Amino acid sequence: MKATVKPRSRRLLDHSLLVLGAGALATGLGILTLAPGVSAASSHREAPLIAGDPRADNTDVYAYTSLDRPDSVTLLANWIPFEEPNGGPNFYAFGDDLRYNIKIDNTGDGVSDITYTWRFHSSYQDSANQFLYNTGPVTSLTDPDLNFRQVYDLVLSHGNESKVLLSNVPAAPSRVGPASMPNHAALRNQAIRTIPGGGKTFAGQAEDPFFADLRVFDLLYGGNLSERGQDTLAGYNVNSVALQIPKSQLALKGNATRNPVIGVWSTTDRQGVQVSDSRDKHRDKWKQVSRLGNPLVNEVVVPLKYKDAFNTLNPDQDRTVQPVVDKVLDPILPKLIQQVYGIPAPATPRRDLFEIYLTGICKACGPIQADLNAHSLNQDAKRRDIVPAEELRLNMGIRPTATPNRYGVLAGDLAGFPNGRRLTDDVIDISLQAVEGAAQTGQLVPALADGDKVNANEVPFGTSFPYLALPHTKSVNSGPNAPERSGTKNAAALGGLGALLLAAGGFRLRRSRSRSRSRSRKTS
Repeated sequence: MKATVKPRSRRLLDHSLLVLGAGALATGLGILTLAPGVSAASSHREAPLIAGDPRADNTDVYAYTSLDRPDSVTLLANWIPFEEPNGGPNFYAFGDDLRYNIKIDNTGDGVSDITYTWRFHSSYQDSANQFLYNTGPVTSLTDPDLNFRQVYDLVLSHGNESKVLLSNVPAAPSRVGPASMPNHAALRNQAIRTIPGGGKTFAGQAEDPFFADLRVFDLLYGGNLSERGQDTLAGYNVNSVALQIPKSQLALKGNATRNPVIGVWSTTDRQGVQVSDSRDKHRDKWKQVSRLGNPLVNEVVVPLKYKDAFNTLNPDQDRTVQPVVDKVLDPILPKLIQQVYGIPAPATPRRDLFEIYLTGICKACGPIQADLNAHSLNQDAKRRDIVPAEELRLNMGIRPTATPNRYGVLAGDLAGFPNGRRLTDDVIDISLQAVEGAAQTGQLVPALADGDKVNANEVPFGTSFPYLALPHTKSVNSGPNAPERSGTKNAAALGGLGALLLAAGGFRLRRSRSRSRSRSRKTS
């Protein structure tokens, strides 16, 4: 990994950090177990403590060049998994005691250079004589019938310097139902605000854009691939924050041409985290309790023992935690696939996964011979400061495609995951193939070609900011004999087509057998 080669003194320092990091992680685990009411987890209930703190649970992060505004980047982050649409009377709100953050690293040192923070404040119009979320049909965000309201401040931080961009911005309310909110699209539009200096912001409820069959956790789809084709997230909602920001405001030194690569992740901070040790006196300080960059990392890469503590780390600390680094280089999932299905696990160490998750993809970074989204591609980045860190990396210089392929980079669509993440990217199938070595070999694993057979969201996404679909209103809790959910059957039917496109188009990222072939791929 040429971009991170260090002199002997630096290597000794890193070795010491590895030892200290593992010890700190173990200590962190001990601290967390002392506070059962505190959750440190992200991405759809994947860490043990998540059930205790859903408002702090970050489910997904998206970052992509906006198709309708290609000079800008859209950043989305979602919280509160599995929101049942009819979950009243209090419905779903952001936490007033939390800070919701989207962070951008444009130098590659694993530390946020730009942070956008949402701080929410809740209020009732009448809490003494009412129990309803709204007391009549709501037609605007200032409607007297909207009993529960949330507003937020949007803060921009550069290092230790912060400024408030917007104050008292109304969030879009939960979608109670057609009688209460006959035109929720109008309420959403009222919640979209322009940011001074350029860009847009939104916060509120939305349909959960993540599509997947989560029966993968039942011994990988039942042990015989019989449990596939049901979108587990269909019908549920989430709470979302969204930004659309000019690329020049995100790029290193404001130059997206010279420095197109950014790393993105989100975090949740809680004030007054209570622990039963000597640090109890620091209850007024903010503590990071959730973190999410690339999808599925905490679910299938990080071992159970370290999941909760992993969410308290900053990305620049990732390389110091050897047990987690080891599971990137020697992952659990391929061994489990081999055990259940007899498909041989790729040889280790998995430098390709180290590249995808921790360094970004570049020819000097690892075995995948392509320059895609490593921070070392930024001309003004200091090579000595670039470190392995788990971030969702996006090359803003790659233009979006009008017809995105759900397999993203693996199918030659370089504007998709793992180069950022679009709403339509099938991250379950992409990750399953990548962990089986597809990014190196350029070959689809035939036995897993159809993935989870959920290849698209159950409802279409929007074509303009914030792109998320409107929240559902119909109950998900209809029992085991309910009819198949809308969209799931059609999504499953696309499985064969997706595999066909993948085989016909071939992979763009594969091991180079010669310089000439590498050049020909680069110019293709």
